[in-house]
Amino acid sequence: MATLPILDASGKEVGQYEIDTEQIVNRVSKQLLHDVVVMYQANKRQGSHNTRTRGQVSGTNKKMYRQKGTGNARAGSKRTNVRRGGGVARTVKPRDYSYRLPKKAIKTATRMAIRSRIDDGEMVVINELKMDAPKTSQVAAILKNLGLENTTTLIATAGDDTNVYKSGRNIAGVTVEPVRQLNALTLLTPKRVLFTQEALDKVKDGTFAGSTQNTNESEASA
Repeated sequence: MATLPILDASGKEVGQYEIDTEQIVNRVSKQLLHDVVVMYQANKRQGSHNTRTRGQVSGTNKKMYRQKGTGNARAGSKRTNVRRGGGVARTVKPRDYSYRLPKKAIKTATRMAIRSRIDDGEMVVINELKMDAPKTSQVAAILKNLGLENTTTLIATAGDDTNVYKSGRNIAGVTVEPVRQLNALTLLTPKRVLFTQEALDKVKDGTFAGSTQNTNESEASA
């Protein structure tokens, strides 16, 4: 059982939040977290790299000079890979790096990432984060009060909150995501994660996208 302090927008402790990390996931597997994070990073690669072979570079096929009698090593086309401006010997061509691990493994890794943040003391809980209109300075002030100024931070909200998203996206190193869109990469990339109490309730109740309950439901419907 983990006990996290609940803070308000001014940084004052207003309560305590108890959550059983064993209910989130029974253990944290570093290997599974690594595999899932590498998958997300591979899927983000464009794969647009391209180099030209000796048959694709411009230039003549004519032999540079006669085979014998010059005193030089024998040479063929200018487009050989050993010549400046020639082709590349072992070319890389555009390719798709994306792949997909099993859905259950991905969701389990999301829960492991949340638990690891709690176990390592890298999660901050705020009682609420509501804004009437987008205001970047207001979110910046809240982060400063919570001791998260100049710290890469993920703000997890219970649902889609346009005002909070628009207010936080202009702050360097800050990302805003609803709890249903969290994954192992977004959770482990920043130094700290800021959860609203309502968002953490969804994790505790198992009603967010990475929950075991949703995994079982998707398997049952398949």
